[in-house]
Amino acid sequence: MQLEEFLEQAEQRAYQMALYATRNPEDALDIVQDGMMKLAQQYAHKPSDEWGPLFHRILQSKINDWYRRQNVRLKWLKLFSVSDRNEADHDPIDDAPEIKNNKPDDQLAQSRAMKILDKAVEKLPQRQQQAFLLRCWEGLSVEQTAAAMNCSQGSVKTHYSRAIHSLREQLEEHI
Repeated sequence: MQLEEFLEQAEQRAYQMALYATRNPEDALDIVQDGMMKLAQQYAHKPSDEWGPLFHRILQSKINDWYRRQNVRLKWLKLFSVSDRNEADHDPIDDAPEIKNNKPDDQLAQSRAMKILDKAVEKLPQRQQQAFLLRCWEGLSVEQTAAAMNCSQGSVKTHYSRAIHSLREQLEEHI
C-alpha cells in the first residue's frame, strides 16, 4: 500500500476523531494535516503495516498538544476577562458520509440514533473517548491503541471498559 492510499483511507475517520476532541472544524483539520505531514516526513520509510499505529499515536499526541494550548489560552483569556468563543455549534454527524437508504423512516431513525450516539461519545472523558474511537472505529488492537495513546495496555483496557459502560448507561433507554 502506498502512503497516499493509507492517508486517504485514514483521513475522514481521523478528522472525525479530532473533531470530537476539539469541536472545531478548523482546529480538527489542522491537527489531521499536521499528523499526516509528520507521518509522511518522518515515517514514510516504515513498513505499511506500522503506519496505522504510528499515525494514531501522532494524531493523539497532536490532540493532547491542542488541549494543552487551549488550557493555556483559556487561562490567559480569563486573566484578561475575555470571553471564550463557542464553536460547538457544528455537528460532526453532518460531515459523515451519506448512507444510501431509500426508506425515509429508516433514514430518520438512523439519523436520530447517530445524533444520540454522537452526543454520548462527546460526553466521554478524553482518554475514554480516545480508547473507544481507536478500538472501535479504527479497529486497533489493545497493544496498538496503547502505543497510540502512549500508555500501558492495562490503561487502554480500563479506559475502553469505562467508555463502553458509560455509553451503555447513556444509551440504555435508546436500545
